[in-house]
Amino acid sequence: MSNERLYQVLRAPRLSEKTARLQELSNQYVFEVAPDATKAEVKAAVEQLFGVEVLKVNVVNIRGKRKNFRFRAGERSGIRKAYVRLREGQTIDVTAQRA
Repeated sequence: MSNERLYQVLRAPRLSEKTARLQELSNQYVFEVAPDATKAEVKAAVEQLFGVEVLKVNVVNIRGKRKNFRFRAGERSGIRKAYVRLREGQTIDVTAQRA
């Protein structure tokens, strides 16, 4: 997989209380991924970018909510999330700041 595709597949880590709990309890990390990304592409991207071994990838499509915008019906855009489980003892620092 090319470096360009790696950065297209993984868009951003999802950070919340729920994802922090998943990291502590089951060594799972959550990423927002491209809508056309497959499980195999997500696994390859995480392994190459972070240098870890991925055991399992689960992908979830989240539909956008319907909202009214100034008396007009609209819909927020949906996202695709990937739950990535790593081998025991391996971690990813998703809160690292770029210099």
